[in-house]
Amino acid sequence: MTRVLVVEDNTDLAFGLKTALEIEGYEVDVAYDGRSGLKLAQDSSPDLILLDLMLPELDGYGVLREARRSGLEMPVLILTARGEEADKVLGLDWGADDYVTKPFGTLELLARIRALLRRHQPAETDDELSSTERFGEVEVDHTSHTVLRDGCAVSLTPKEYDLLLALIKRRGAVATREDLLKEVWQYEADVLTRTVDMHVAELRRKLEQNPAKPKHILTVRKVGYRLHV
Repeated sequence: MTRVLVVEDNTDLAFGLKTALEIEGYEVDVAYDGRSGLKLAQDSSPDLILLDLMLPELDGYGVLREARRSGLEMPVLILTARGEEADKVLGLDWGADDYVTKPFGTLELLARIRALLRRHQPAETDDELSSTERFGEVEVDHTSHTVLRDGCAVSLTPKEYDLLLALIKRRGAVATREDLLKEVWQYEADVLTRTVDMHVAELRRKLEQNPAKPKHILTVRKVGYRLHV
């Protein structure tokens, strides 16, 4: 599961970020000052850091500087209330990958996180996946491109199989409808967002015990889908 470290001294904002990220399928650690955040980053090597610039003990610039000096290369997204362009540029110069200015929208923040993770963690190819993936009663064999449910073969169309693979690759992280359209359909001219929903419904019908109350292929409201294993 993708791990995100939130370094934010505002406890209410930190709680809100943690909740939103966990809903998206991320594993989240929180630190409330710069020194604790730096230590957590060095000890746990998260996949991405959300970093406030104005922190007690050690400010965000110091965290960035020390993190990069110690060889940490994960993407860092700055959270800052400052409006001065120079502050943002300084953060980028110290090794941040992107920034959002408070107050920010949750959907925008999540989109920026997904974009950073895509750039730093390219999607796995079939060869890089485990030969067999399992969730619930379902087994997916990437070598033979076969899917079993309770030991019985399930017939998936090529697009259904590609859609399932796209969800598996994200290891529980959310996939937006736009991500899936681009990855599975390559934005074909005759494809609408509703097409994703229809194919997800078919996957649920074929793979879930109760398609009306799915346990694995989950909807993230107003965003997309994720696979819960």
